[in-house]
Amino acid sequence: MPGSCNLQIKSALFGVAVGDALGVPFEFSTRERMLQHPATDMVGFGTYNQPPGTWSDDSSLTFCLAEALADSEYSLASIASNFVKWKMNAWWTARHELFDIGITTSHAISRLSDILENQDFKELEKLKYSGDEYDNGNGSLMRILPLVFYIKGMKPVDQFDIIRDVSALTHRHIRAAMSCFIYLKITEYILEKHDKAEAYEQARKSVLELWEEIDFPEVERNHFQRVIQRDIRDTPIEHLKSGGYVIEVLESAIWFFMKRENYKDTVLDIINIGHDTDTSAAIAGGLAGLYYGFNAIPTHWVDQIARKEDIDDLAKRLAEKLCDSIK
Repeated sequence: MPGSCNLQIKSALFGVAVGDALGVPFEFSTRERMLQHPATDMVGFGTYNQPPGTWSDDSSLTFCLAEALADSEYSLASIASNFVKWKMNAWWTARHELFDIGITTSHAISRLSDILENQDFKELEKLKYSGDEYDNGNGSLMRILPLVFYIKGMKPVDQFDIIRDVSALTHRHIRAAMSCFIYLKITEYILEKHDKAEAYEQARKSVLELWEEIDFPEVERNHFQRVIQRDIRDTPIEHLKSGGYVIEVLESAIWFFMKRENYKDTVLDIINIGHDTDTSAAIAGGLAGLYYGFNAIPTHWVDQIARKEDIDDLAKRLAEKLCDSIK
C-alpha cells in the first residue's frame, strides 16, 4: 500500500486512468468474445479507434472532480463547471476530443449548464431529490474516487451528504449515491492502512450503521444484498456483470479487487468479463491502484498513458491542497 498522502493520490488517479485506457478498446464486447480474445496488455484502436493509452469519460470526470478540489474550496458549482467545460470544450480529455459520454451524463451536464448560466446554485443541492430509476447508471461511481481525500475522517452521515450531492450532479438516485459511499468507505479504510479484507469488512459494518442512522429504505437495502448483507466474495464469477447499471459494476469491481492479488490481474480480469470494460476497469483500477501503490502499476502501461505529466501535476496540486488535513 502506498505510504504518503501525495503518493496515495497519484496511485488513485493513475489507477483509474490506466484501467480506463486498458478497457477502452474492448467496450461493448461480450463476455464470450472476451473469453476468445482476452485483454492481455495495453492496446489501441478497437471500439473507438483510439491510440493506446487513451482514457475516456471515466478518467476525464475523475480529473474534473480532482481539479475542482485542488483549485478551490469544496463547491458543487466548481465541480459542475468543470463537468460542463469537459462536455462543451473537451477539457480534461485524453487527446482534446470527447469520444464517449453516457446518455444520462450528457443530459445531466446540459442541466448543470442551465443551472450555472442562471446562477441558481442552490438548485445544485436539490438535484438529489429528483432522481428516478434511470439515474442509477455507473456514471457517478466511475468518477467519485478523488472525493475520499476530502471527506476522509468525517462522520459517515456527513460523508454521505457530500457524496450524495456530488453523485447527484449527474446521477440523482439515492442508490447511485449509496454505491459511491460503499466504494469510498472501502478506499477510506485502505488509506488508513487496513489490508483489503479488513477494509471491506469495516466498510460493510459502517454502511449497515449508516443505514440505521438515516433510515435507508428496506427496498433500497435489498439492492445491496450481495455486497453488504452478504460477502461479495461468495458470489460465483458467472453471476457477475459489468454493464451500465451501478450495482453491477460496484459488485464486480469489489469482487475482482478482493479476489486478485495485484493491479495487473485486477484490471485485466474485470475487462475480460466484457461489456462496460473501460468503466469497470477504471473503478476496480482505482481500488487496486490505491491499495497496491503507483509502483505496482506496470511501468510500460503508465508510460503509454495520454497526458501522464498533466495527471501527475494534478495529483501534486491535489496533494498540496488536501494532504495537510489527512496526514
